[in-house]
Amino acid sequence: MPKSDVLILIPARLAATRLPGKPLADIAGKPMIEHVIRRAEAAHLGEVIVATDSEPILAAVEKAGARALMTRTDHASGSDRIHEALQIADPDGRVRIVVNVQGDLPTLAPDDLRSAVGLLDDPAVDIGTLCAAITKDEERFNPNVVKVVGSPVAPDRLRALYFTRATAPYGEGPLYHHIGLYAYRRAALERFVALPPSMLEKREKLEQLRALEAGLRIDVAIVSSVPLGVDTPDDLETARRLLAN
Repeated sequence: MPKSDVLILIPARLAATRLPGKPLADIAGKPMIEHVIRRAEAAHLGEVIVATDSEPILAAVEKAGARALMTRTDHASGSDRIHEALQIADPDGRVRIVVNVQGDLPTLAPDDLRSAVGLLDDPAVDIGTLCAAITKDEERFNPNVVKVVGSPVAPDRLRALYFTRATAPYGEGPLYHHIGLYAYRRAALERFVALPPSMLEKREKLEQLRALEAGLRIDVAIVSSVPLGVDTPDDLETARRLLAN
């Protein structure tokens, strides 16, 4: 797939409830957003752009030698923000695949990013995402750990049937921790953001259920581990230890 066909967008804003200002939090001498940018660049898939509503984030990204775009302050979700950024960055429709990488994943493996995009080699797939097998008992019952329920379609690959905060599916077998990174076909992203929030989305507070309820196909690559999501001061300290070198 040509690099010109893929655009990686990283939505980033300062107003985080549990860890305000986290995109600019220092990790090993660099703001967290710069670590995420470098991980995305290392996947060698296409251009990487940060979509933000914050002048300080814009300045930090440009200081790191990367590109950022200012977007509106009133977006309800990161998906809406990357859709606006896509229109600004590529008004002529050149980009075919848009990747939404959360700005709080400083340990994201570039190979995992490539795995998500590779799912779209199948023309039947609208959205690609990631999961990893749950190995800790406490995660099986933690509603903050989102599970993907899927049907195997190939080794290390599922077709998503449902996403839930509950412990599912029932019975013997693996449970999978969903990793919130998405590779969209452009048409799928445009359809998704035009839809109103769905019933199951509002009930589970999981945006990806809107896509499933609308009939969009989501495939999931099974990867070996979950990247650290930095949401709390403890997470930030863990990231600092992991990336100290």
